[in-house]
Amino acid sequence: MALKGLDIFKLSPKKNCKECGSPTCMAFSMKVAQGAVELSKCPYFAPEALAKLSAATEPPMKTIKVGAGDAEMSLGGETVLFRHEKTFVSKTRYAMALCTCMDDATVEQKLADIAKVDYERIGERMFVEMVYVNDAPDGAQDYVELVKKAAATGRVLVLGVKDAEKAKAALEVCKDGKPILNGADAANYEAMNAVATAAGVVLGVSGADLAEIHDTVEKLEALGNKNLVIDVTGETVKDTFKNAVQLRKAALKDGDRTCGYPSIVNVAKVARGDAHKQAALLSLFTMKYGSIVVAENIGYAEALPLYGLRQNLFTDPQKPMKVEPGIYPLNGADENSVCLTTVDFALTYFLVSGELERSGVPVNLIINDAGGLSVLTSWAAGKFSSGTIAKFFEEQDIAGKIKSRKLIIPGKVAVLKGELEAKLPDWEIIIAPNEAVQLVKFMKDFA
Repeated sequence: MALKGLDIFKLSPKKNCKECGSPTCMAFSMKVAQGAVELSKCPYFAPEALAKLSAATEPPMKTIKVGAGDAEMSLGGETVLFRHEKTFVSKTRYAMALCTCMDDATVEQKLADIAKVDYERIGERMFVEMVYVNDAPDGAQDYVELVKKAAATGRVLVLGVKDAEKAKAALEVCKDGKPILNGADAANYEAMNAVATAAGVVLGVSGADLAEIHDTVEKLEALGNKNLVIDVTGETVKDTFKNAVQLRKAALKDGDRTCGYPSIVNVAKVARGDAHKQAALLSLFTMKYGSIVVAENIGYAEALPLYGLRQNLFTDPQKPMKVEPGIYPLNGADENSVCLTTVDFALTYFLVSGELERSGVPVNLIINDAGGLSVLTSWAAGKFSSGTIAKFFEEQDIAGKIKSRKLIIPGKVAVLKGELEAKLPDWEIIIAPNEAVQLVKFMKDFA
């Protein structure tokens, strides 16, 4: 049950102060209940009241930190099942699988593949953030040596190992990177808990079914360890999906905090050897509800749609995705190439730039600062007008950077032509088609 403002007010110190930014303790309590302010902002709460309320106001899913330094990342912390209810908190992370069952050549190829997918899209770095190092019973590779090679990538590691002594040896070479030790189950949880606690790393818990996982997590919590993630991978895709959804629902809807931990989904296990199936499952468990999803390979073919999906899911729907305003030379454009301008809404940028690149005509794509809105929306809001375009050209010194004086504007705002000619008298204003798909023919004919 959600904590109400009145519940918090009953435990408040009733100082009626303004240090917290609220005129009364009741106003402050309501803000805390709504998640708008932290309890720690009030300096007068008694320690026991603060401890009680802090526990009650924590998200139903615990936030777990993994990695160290620049590689540190958050998992979990979710409060809703669906994105339309409220923004998702911690984006899904992707891991590529290494295994002691692989030969040397395969291992080296996998390590090289991990480095290949690394690019930026709308201000966000898209890359394989994690490496899952699995200890296979019949593996020929030395596990500790394989962990060393994986650690050299600079990615956060997930150690899939159930032998406590082997886990201890592996952590000796990588614990500073704060990996996940994914090896606890009903049979070995005490030994693995001791290893993970001593190294100060997150412990992964798995089991034959949800009931066994739940019991094991309860036992680990009784030992004082709540720095956990749950491996929901089952024998089949159906079992894995059921586990992922039921754990999230139990935590968020039923209030069972024993289920409230981030999840690991190993699609490399349930779809071994099937690259197409794994690609589909990567997308599925990005939506429902993998905190870490492990695959045998994540190349460009998988990465481009996958990271685009993740970026859409884990972006605040109230804040439109924008690209950086500026000049984007396409097809080898230089200072003498024609200019085309549009808004900074990410979807508009990708549609327009894609069609311009298909045309093969050198063009300087000038992205205006329009608040992340589409062409017509920004025009209606006054953020993409002759005045704002002229001002942007002046601020960016477009005339000083580009010698061409031909400017193509979107066909849907053709009404701006006359005003732009008045504000930019040295420029020839040209009207483009209404739709981006028509740009290829338009640009070829124009050239």
